[in-house]
Amino acid sequence: MARPVYGNVRLTPSQGFSVMERAPSTSLHSARDDERAKTTTEILKKIRALEIKTRGLVEAAFAGDYHSVFKGRGMNFEDVREYQPGDEIRSIDWNVTARMGTAFVKKFTEERELTVMLVVDVSASGNFGSTTQSKRELAAEVACLLAFSAIRNNDKVGLILFTDRVELFIPPKKGRSHTLRLIREILFFQPQGRGTEPALALDYLNKIVTRRAVVFFISDFQAPDFSRALAVSGRRHDFVAIQIHDEREKVLPNIGIITLEDAETGEQVEINTADRRTRALFTGVVDGHEAELSRTLRRNNIDAITLQTGKDYLPSLRSFFKQRGRRLGVR
Repeated sequence: MARPVYGNVRLTPSQGFSVMERAPSTSLHSARDDERAKTTTEILKKIRALEIKTRGLVEAAFAGDYHSVFKGRGMNFEDVREYQPGDEIRSIDWNVTARMGTAFVKKFTEERELTVMLVVDVSASGNFGSTTQSKRELAAEVACLLAFSAIRNNDKVGLILFTDRVELFIPPKKGRSHTLRLIREILFFQPQGRGTEPALALDYLNKIVTRRAVVFFISDFQAPDFSRALAVSGRRHDFVAIQIHDEREKVLPNIGIITLEDAETGEQVEINTADRRTRALFTGVVDGHEAELSRTLRRNNIDAITLQTGKDYLPSLRSFFKQRGRRLGVR
């Protein structure tokens, strides 16, 4: 899964600069404090709006889908009851049977509590968006929906943010305040790296999360080959790949000569989008990358969801969970 040459592109407008007149230091400090307060208020407002929207979706339509297709780690002993014809011989509690003089079997209930890990790509390519929504904003919203579904299901949720390094790890916990912290980090964390190295994040996940977990890996998958680490993670965890893309990363508009810049390397290239062959070549490279990614995921039995910025993601998520439920025989 080599990183495609078309990846992470954006139109680069000229930069504008403003000049601030010199003012007394007290005024500067006041202005900075006001700006910080304004920024904090805006951050809290955005997180709150995202919480309200996704919590409503969870309550109305999604939590049942989530609950039905993810299984707990095992079975918990609950009680014993008298043996009935058809019961498994292996479930007989021989101590109780000997004490009571008649056969008793053990009753078990499924251990529903799960560990859910959100592994989210925060590389520079995620800042791209040709609509009012960037890929990173869509990733945050989907992660928020999954986190609130997990919390409603009494599961623990953890977070790994990565670029070309592991940027942040938050251990799995429960609770609304913990979930809101995860969402704040996904939305506003300032990474040190700009590139994308999923293999490093997956190796870290496999070392730090030793018990089987449900892993939602959210990325645009514009990255070097990481199939080895993916194969290991796919065997150890219940792994779901969520690919976030933007329409302009697949289809070039016919708008003449433009400059494209790779958000992760800064490399620029000038192309003529009015040339039909150029647009066809661009689409061909994208399709080839998508096909290779799909083959890699299928080969490792990885479930996948593809979402696009500016489009309603809920139908795709619900369709995925319903298909998964049918495949697992969930009723």
